Amino acid sequence: MILFFNNLNLIKMNAIRNKVQLIGNMGKEVELVKSENGRVRARLCLATNEVYQNAKGEKVTETQWHNNIIAFGKMAENMERLLKKGSKVAITGKLIHRNYEDKAGATRYITEIIANDFEFFGTPAAAAASEQKGF
Repeated sequence: MILFFNNLNLIKMNAIRNKVQLIGNMGKEVELVKSENGRVRARLCLATNEVYQNAKGEKVTETQWHNNIIAFGKMAENMERLLKKGSKVAITGKLIHRNYEDKAGATRYITEIIANDFEFFGTPAAAAASEQKGF
């Protein structure tokens, strides 16, 4: 089999090379942190569900928890303002792998999703109403 690649194919491939897309529900409130130099960072926890039928014909729901979603700057502030526990959201980003040394001196490895876009499936009014009710 021979594959032909032209510039359009290469552009499409580069656009999806390291791309993550998740749609799910917020597992908890957005954790917003401001660094000493003024940089804003948000950490999100998102639950995604997959529903299928098992061999017995029963409906099965599997939930995956994505605890290491990170956003920066204005997007982080908007996420903190709009997203509440239970909010439905779509997040697009990329995977990064990094390591760090913990307090005991052991090297720890972590995989994170760095968000570069999000879409809130609700209204700002709904977010404000849930905030007033204490949800």
